[in-house]
Amino acid sequence: MTAITYKWTVERYHQAIEAGLFDDQPVELLQGDIVVVAPEREPHAYYNTEVGDYLRGLLGSRVKIRDAKPITLPNASEPAPDIAIVKPLGRIYLDHHPYPGDIFWPIELSQTTLDKDLGIKKEIYAEAGISEYWVVNLRQNQLIVFRDLIQGCYTTERVLTVGTISPLAFTDIQIEISRLVSV
Repeated sequence: MTAITYKWTVERYHQAIEAGLFDDQPVELLQGDIVVVAPEREPHAYYNTEVGDYLRGLLGSRVKIRDAKPITLPNASEPAPDIAIVKPLGRIYLDHHPYPGDIFWPIELSQTTLDKDLGIKKEIYAEAGISEYWVVNLRQNQLIVFRDLIQGCYTTERVLTVGTISPLAFTDIQIEISRLVSV
């Protein structure tokens, strides 16, 4: 017998959330599949707060920093990146989560979710046309930067442990790698 799985749309996923179906379990929608979000341990929570605060200080009112909040993507996905740097559109976000055109770049802080963040999440962000994606590898104290989209795939991957980096959307900003990987 062949197993048949149900693929969720963003609309059906929202209906299930409204109905309280997932009230007791944190989940996200990835390519039509509902995926349980791993519980957050102390190091992950610490880095999420510190990195978010650091970026808020650097970028100020030019952006909105969203911590572990959903973004809505066209590929039947509504992930909740650890940090999403988005356009400061104010009350627009009462009507919908940020769409790809609203997102400067997402950041995943990875310890137990590294395979997912370097696999399906990278794929989802690239397919959605998000020009830049960062993964902070907390196991190895590395920043992995994905850029240069071609036909829905990132073609450049840089692994950084020291120095500075400027996000594509803010070339005038220098972000210290050490403030992301070894706070």
